[in-house]
Amino acid sequence: MKPIEFPEANVTWAKKQAGVLPLPAYSNKRVTITKWRLTWLERLKMLWTGVLWLQQRNFGHSLQAQRPTVDYPFLKDGEESA
Repeated sequence: MKPIEFPEANVTWAKKQAGVLPLPAYSNKRVTITKWRLTWLERLKMLWTGVLWLQQRNFGHSLQAQRPTVDYPFLKDGEESA
């Protein structure tokens, strides 16, 4: 699975950080949205199992709300949906 660029992205996290893939994202004061491309094997695994694991690093801080989705997360005017 790799993060991929998208037209609404307005920031790239870890652009030149060794050992980390750059993470294109749309970010504002409320939300950060990223887009990921699955490999064919990952797609088959999800089709077969219906399972998605989500791993986050919180570095000892409170966990933030998450919302994995397969739906386009932006409204027509470019703002994110609820």
